Amino acid sequence: MKKIKEEIQEFGNFKPVLATVLVGDNLASKTYLKNKHAACSQVGIESRNIELPASTSQTELETLLKGLNRDPSITGVLLQLPLPRGLSDASAISAISPTKDVDGLHPCNVGLLLQKSQGIVPCTPKGVVVLLRYYRVSIAGRHVVIVNRSKLVGRPLSQLFLNNDATVTVCHSKTKDLPHVCREADILITGVGNSSRFIVSADMVKQGAVVIDIGTSVVDGKLVGDVDFDSVCRVAGYVTPVPGGVGPMTISMLLYNTLLIACNLRGRSLKFDLETLQAR
Repeated sequence: MKKIKEEIQEFGNFKPVLATVLVGDNLASKTYLKNKHAACSQVGIESRNIELPASTSQTELETLLKGLNRDPSITGVLLQLPLPRGLSDASAISAISPTKDVDGLHPCNVGLLLQKSQGIVPCTPKGVVVLLRYYRVSIAGRHVVIVNRSKLVGRPLSQLFLNNDATVTVCHSKTKDLPHVCREADILITGVGNSSRFIVSADMVKQGAVVIDIGTSVVDGKLVGDVDFDSVCRVAGYVTPVPGGVGPMTISMLLYNTLLIACNLRGRSLKFDLETLQAR
């Protein structure tokens, strides 16, 4: 966050502008957006939120997004997911210009990730890798097990790890003997988000493994992850908490992507490299 703020201050009078679009009244989405806008304010990014009713049609939504693409005052565009039933997130994401796609979900950016080329990388996957680098956790040659195959997290995350020379296993609801597969992981990443049906317990974790918890559920009014944190801590080398682990990294990568797009628009390069940031 500090590095991003310092970089933005060097823009002078120019301020990057992030436009967010929310369709419907999903309370969780509103909370996520509130946190994202607060983070933008902290680093000097201007943010604008556009709220649309749940009755918005696909055509109306995509017309709005294409208008934001053409607006020279807008640096980046974020469509808050999930969309209300009846709307296609894939079609809407494709309507966002890949050069303004701060979430890195446009097919062009996904394709660049597959090709190991420069593009905008999805925020949560990028945040996971940056977090591991920061704590000097080696990735090359390690066996990474990901319990999530979504297009938002699991799929781009698996490709990002492949790009960093890891051996990757992607698991899902049809995976046979999931506890055994998890125990094989040097780096175990879970993002199920349903603690009533799935919990990573200590007996599913190899001694010394790194455990990254992306899952979120609400239990008795409290936010919890997929991991039985207290028991897994006695086995793992590193464990991320929920809340306070990957969530802040996701927001930081959103700010980073917005800054990166702003630099691209102004024909300048970033003065810091995420790969070189490490804990002291």
